[in-house]
Amino acid sequence: MNRRNFLKTSAIAASLALPAWSRAAQPVAPVFTPRPENGWRVFELVTRVEPVATDGPTQVWIPLPTVAESGWSRPVGNAWTGNAKEMALATDPVYGATMLHATWPVATDAPVVEVVSRCATRDRAVDLTHGGCVPRLAAAERALYTRATAMLPTDGIVLDTAREITRGAKADEDKARAIYEWIVANTFRNPKTRGCGLGDIRAMLETGDLSGKCADLNALYVGLARSVGVPARDVYGIRVADSRYGYKSLGKSGDVSRAQHCRAEVWLEHAGWTPIDPADVRKVALEEPPGNLLLSDPKVVAARNTLFGAWEMNWLAYNFGHDIRLPGSDGPDAPYLMYPQGENRDGRFDSLDPANFRYTLTAREITAA
Repeated sequence: MNRRNFLKTSAIAASLALPAWSRAAQPVAPVFTPRPENGWRVFELVTRVEPVATDGPTQVWIPLPTVAESGWSRPVGNAWTGNAKEMALATDPVYGATMLHATWPVATDAPVVEVVSRCATRDRAVDLTHGGCVPRLAAAERALYTRATAMLPTDGIVLDTAREITRGAKADEDKARAIYEWIVANTFRNPKTRGCGLGDIRAMLETGDLSGKCADLNALYVGLARSVGVPARDVYGIRVADSRYGYKSLGKSGDVSRAQHCRAEVWLEHAGWTPIDPADVRKVALEEPPGNLLLSDPKVVAARNTLFGAWEMNWLAYNFGHDIRLPGSDGPDAPYLMYPQGENRDGRFDSLDPANFRYTLTAREITAA
């Protein structure tokens, strides 16, 4: 057994009232107003991984919600138990993505590891109408979040598409918003996409198939922004509570084993890192009752207007990483670290195949850490 005590925090969960939905015959846009003034909330996430026993060694890597941003995400700590021979924290040296790495020797019966994570969150909203006093983005950070990755090329068709989208736009915010509106208008959520998608944006543009899920649509945003010199990054995480604003499609509580969700941020000189989520606009259009809503539907319009500059923080952020080298693995880099990963001597497990790589994630809101 290996265990790390929880850090203390004074944050407490905020008690907010759900907005009432109109029962009028004509649809009315929901109230969707995530704001920091809504206060801090504290969530507990339990990740339990039980890889199938084999006659060879096994190892797993579990992403942890460790993004620390004083205004909206304050990790409290992680504690773990299990029968692995070794369990230790590991951190990706490029992006700081933190994970628990657990290893079992040959022929371990019923391998298991469980992690309890706690994190305080607060809704985000950036006032884009007034310039603030924002420090410059450090040169190294700018270089990191404008560079290409294996799945996010910034040349060829990606650059050509971005230049066309942003034609005539001068300021970074104009470019960022033009790309956001283009993503919302031209992509769609495909419910048949496995997991959250891969985020192979060159293939999306070359084939003209602009469908997928969050790791596809938001990655497309990030790649297009980077290609025209606007820093942007994916933020990988998981939904941990129902939406307080009436959106059935934008939350999940209890069993969140399949509630992973990738968001995005773009750097604006007058506002700093700005939250966006065009993929969730398309999710609202597809899934919000009664389903298959038009972009002109008030529910979709409200989401579209809100999700450039604001996030409801019923979601925990794992990391910003791409092309993650899993420590101790001889296998390929993970394109991102949002699902538990595992492997044995036969190779990498399929994180979307629960019959052969069993794991469960459960979430609850707590009143104090």
